[in-house]
Amino acid sequence: MCAALAERFGTTPTTMRVLTIASLLLPGTQVLIYLALWILIPSEDKQTTTVTA
Repeated sequence: MCAALAERFGTTPTTMRVLTIASLLLPGTQVLIYLALWILIPSEDKQTTTVTA
């Protein structure tokens, strides 16, 4: 999830992981959002490529 968001926002996965951990320390629904994104965003090794003719 962090790698996909890092790619989307043009930053490194490590930076996104640090921001995620920092946000989890704050009160709120960050844990539920993290779990939802973890389930919904496909992993890099499972992405399929489309071939056009």
